[in-house]
Amino acid sequence: MTRELTTEELDKLIELSVKAKEKAYCPYSNFRVGATLLDVDGNWHTGANIENASYGGAICAERTVFIKAISEGQRKFVALGVSTDTRHYARPCGICRQFMIEFEDILPIYLIQPDRSYQKVILKDLLPDSFGPEIMKMSRVTENTTP
Repeated sequence: MTRELTTEELDKLIELSVKAKEKAYCPYSNFRVGATLLDVDGNWHTGANIENASYGGAICAERTVFIKAISEGQRKFVALGVSTDTRHYARPCGICRQFMIEFEDILPIYLIQPDRSYQKVILKDLLPDSFGPEIMKMSRVTENTTP
């Protein structure tokens, strides 16, 4: 769903993303990330990155917040906020991009710096030529039943 956020929604997205970052568990990288997802029903979902000594077991804030929302039954989203402690606009990693595009390719993502300034990007622009459910349905090969 594409629509512009109201000023109040944008302020709340930024505020919740910054607060979510405080809950990050990142003893190995010390790279805190907080994310907030607004769904089409007006619900706010928050999450943070959670690391693990087995690095492959770590999960990014973006996937954390999507998993929380999806596991509660939501599949339609309005906007995502991502907050870090860096002074540049940190974009979601490749795994997160692919994970999120499964649900909303034109999702606006607000990349939030510590001073609360932000840059707005669109998910599909971060992952051009992506594939999702529609491609998987079109590309299924049927078994050849001829001898």
